[in-house]
Amino acid sequence: MPKRRLSFKIRIPEYRAPRTAWRREIHHACAAAMREKGIVYSESDRLEVCLRLYLVPAKLAKVDVDNRLKDVMDALQGHVGGQGVKRRSLRALIPNDSQIFRASVEKLEVRAGMDNFGEIIVRKYKPGTKFKRSSG
Repeated sequence: MPKRRLSFKIRIPEYRAPRTAWRREIHHACAAAMREKGIVYSESDRLEVCLRLYLVPAKLAKVDVDNRLKDVMDALQGHVGGQGVKRRSLRALIPNDSQIFRASVEKLEVRAGMDNFGEIIVRKYKPGTKFKRSSG
């Protein structure tokens, strides 16, 4: 029996208000990547989420990583509603964020000629492994 695929990587646009629209964009991009790779997460999967934000120098010190990670986690669960809204408005891509055993957020300066954007990597959590940068 072949191994189930659990990993995908997507490119996301720069954050912009309203956050509900940004979460919806993230959800749709993740859903498309999962569909393309045939990924479906079960409640027993243990996962790792890596978020990389490429920012212009003026925004490096201003962006709160905890808020951006929360947006990504909510989008993966289908929670794109406004402040305090706990019901799902989209299909959950990850049944519950308690399945995330490791999360990392990294802010990087955008290089010349690049657009502001970010990357999300979701992969199987491997206990005891060091944090590592994805190689593309």
